[in-house]
Amino acid sequence: MEYRHLGRSGLKVPELCFGAGTFGTSGEFFQAWGSTEGEEAKRIVDICMDAGLNFFDTADVYSQGGSEIALGKAIAHHKREDVLLSTKATFRFGDGPNDVGSSRYHLLQSLERSLKRLGTDYVDVYHLHGFDATTPVDETLNTLDKMVRDGKVRYIACSNFSGWHLMKSLSVSERYGWAKYVGHQVYYSLVGRDYEWELMPLALDQGVGALVWSPLGWGRLTGKIRRETGIPKDSRLNTKVVVDSGPQVPDEYLFKVVDAIDEIAKETGKTVAQIALNWLLRRPTVSTLIIGARNEEQLKANLGAVGWKLTPEQVAKLDAASEVPIGYPYWHQRQFGERNPKPV
Repeated sequence: MEYRHLGRSGLKVPELCFGAGTFGTSGEFFQAWGSTEGEEAKRIVDICMDAGLNFFDTADVYSQGGSEIALGKAIAHHKREDVLLSTKATFRFGDGPNDVGSSRYHLLQSLERSLKRLGTDYVDVYHLHGFDATTPVDETLNTLDKMVRDGKVRYIACSNFSGWHLMKSLSVSERYGWAKYVGHQVYYSLVGRDYEWELMPLALDQGVGALVWSPLGWGRLTGKIRRETGIPKDSRLNTKVVVDSGPQVPDEYLFKVVDAIDEIAKETGKTVAQIALNWLLRRPTVSTLIIGARNEEQLKANLGAVGWKLTPEQVAKLDAASEVPIGYPYWHQRQFGERNPKPV
């Protein structure tokens, strides 16, 4: 396992991070991804730690707090300083008018409750789960800065921001000398490369590390989907709430990418998922990939994505297969490549 700086911070994180969205048992959406608890969760954490994967990501809304509780119990037998913990807030968690958003009220309340569920007195990375356009950015960042100064949060990050959301936030932090976002948790995969259009160039310029969520394209690059067979009956992609809330990928585009991965699988002896993950680890700004697993078998298979590298020719083949037309103004900017070079 290699370790990389999280953006332009001094914190080093493993190139793979375990996403505990599969921990807990609450709600149709999260049960479709997994429902791991107790000894099984503890065993998965131990496998991760033995492999050098000591970074675990969760959120308050995952299984309505159940994920944080299960993760906290699963890591309790390890030294706290040996574990890196990430959690998130902003999404609605409760029925009250202030139980949502990135206001000072909600963030302070959310952090205290997350710390209690996780069984710790600090988190290493605290994310805003989404952008709150109704709360002043300076209120949000002043609150996060206080959390850092109080020692309850080590580093701050955001998730699912647009380019202007992130840049405005970085500017406000710089203006007042407050803690800056050093990471951005983003969707990025071989079948979802929008991140490269604006967010990657911004991250390169500002030193923001990408923590990639759903690096297997919302479950489409696990190796179970083929042109000949389509989506298996037991796939979570047959669950309407999962499909509707995730990225939409045209079937023909998906099959084209999987066909290219299959060719490389024959050359390397690696699985579809391992190749898809390894491709991401070669991309600029990527600090870590957040992998999930319902069981030990899936986890160990995903851990096989590290310790080797695709050749430049194989990367180029995957780039070509997954390329899609880009939106304005990016297609226009690329016509002026002499002064607007592609980030990758």
